[in-house]
Amino acid sequence: MPTLVDVSHQITDGMTTSPGLPAPAVEEGSVGTDPMLGAGGTGGRVSLAGATGTYVEMPAHRYRDGADLADLDLARVADLPGLVVDATGRHPIDTRLLQGLDVRDRAVLLRTGWDRHWRTDGYNDPDHPYLEEAAAKLLVEGGAALVGIDAAGVDRTAPAAEGARPALGFLLSAGVPVVRHLCLLDRLPTDGFRFHAVPVKVRGMAAFPVRAFAVVG
Repeated sequence: MPTLVDVSHQITDGMTTSPGLPAPAVEEGSVGTDPMLGAGGTGGRVSLAGATGTYVEMPAHRYRDGADLADLDLARVADLPGLVVDATGRHPIDTRLLQGLDVRDRAVLLRTGWDRHWRTDGYNDPDHPYLEEAAAKLLVEGGAALVGIDAAGVDRTAPAAEGARPALGFLLSAGVPVVRHLCLLDRLPTDGFRFHAVPVKVRGMAAFPVRAFAVVG
């Protein structure tokens, strides 16, 4: 029987995903008796930035005319054959790690182990693992359907690189969604699993949290 492996972080009230972003506000649902609300109450309310927790980035995140969540082709984020690339200790992740890999139509998940720093001051350290632009180009040329990483992003966030997102720009310009802040990728095999990371269908949003998971076996 297949095993489901959750590789997304939970979102909690007031948590921090990235410095400078507003924290999510979560109002727990009430089990009400108000006849206007029905027996189920309100169901709760969440206010958050799209770039919260484990989330997918769409081309509109970088390009004015790029596809947003409502334009998202489900074939890009659901039931994809997965491939885990062991990038632990690779700063940066370069083409040597990706050469010879069959990435066509696959979700390529870069396992760096950086998720161990999640919710600590070190998680968003400028020296977090990232993908070189040439490596991003290799993934696009190889036909990758999606790229995910268990770190703060696919680009450097060091002060010298402020505003520059060459790997992200290259992937999104080719229509490749990027899933940031994955976790527990060490629980997945290298291949032989299916990957899902589907956001809600919101017009005008370029990034949104996902429940990312793998079906193994």
